[in-house]
Amino acid sequence: MAEVVIYSSEFCGYCMRAKKLLTSKGVTYQDIDLGIQPARRPEMIERAGGRTTVPQIFIDGRHIGGCDELHALDRDGKLDPLLAVTP
Repeated sequence: MAEVVIYSSEFCGYCMRAKKLLTSKGVTYQDIDLGIQPARRPEMIERAGGRTTVPQIFIDGRHIGGCDELHALDRDGKLDPLLAVTP
């Protein structure tokens, strides 16, 4: 299974949607809540190529983007191979 990291915040609807999709696929992920760990925001911005919004999602170190990009990968049938999940 792939290593998934998601930078999020507690009351972010897009973060919740992204986590719900990952959970529905049985994926465990590291959730870095920037509300609890605000000092990690610069790390997220650097890793995400300057993006400042949450969520920012990484699969095996590869920047996927946010919730919309994650769902687009799923719609296109490209997410499961990245996650090494059998549909």
